[in-house]
Amino acid sequence: MNVAYINPFLFATKDVFDTMIKISMTLGKPRLKGRAEPSYAVSASIGISGSVTGTVVISFPQDVAIDVASGLAGSPLKALDQDCVDALGEVANMIAGSAKARLTGGPNTLSLPNVVLGQHRVAFPTGVPIIVIPCDTPSGQFAIEIGFRDNGTK
Repeated sequence: MNVAYINPFLFATKDVFDTMIKISMTLGKPRLKGRAEPSYAVSASIGISGSVTGTVVISFPQDVAIDVASGLAGSPLKALDQDCVDALGEVANMIAGSAKARLTGGPNTLSLPNVVLGQHRVAFPTGVPIIVIPCDTPSGQFAIEIGFRDNGTK
């Protein structure tokens, strides 16, 4: 997978956490994800189509998800309720929107964010590597998962 498709999401995530969520985070070393490896209990995903086709997932343990949603809301949220789910969808939307502006190679369209709760696996396009970037916050670790197919420059 081309790093030109990964870096926009890393820069966007760091920017959203610094400016909108106000939680410090550091990016870990990227690695390949095994197809059978589950995500954390809470995932916000966005599909992208255009010059690339694929999925970006921000996956959190429940307590980290609540802290991230609280940071965006500007006040403590106590549970993984509808306000928390909406905030996590907005986090994914902000990250994807910011990254979309940085992607090269042609126009791209984003799907609406989808938040999934409980034990789950995310379906990525067949035959593409899935890159996992672990991220550390004071609340704990979460992961960015990216799986794209390059459709060529349009």
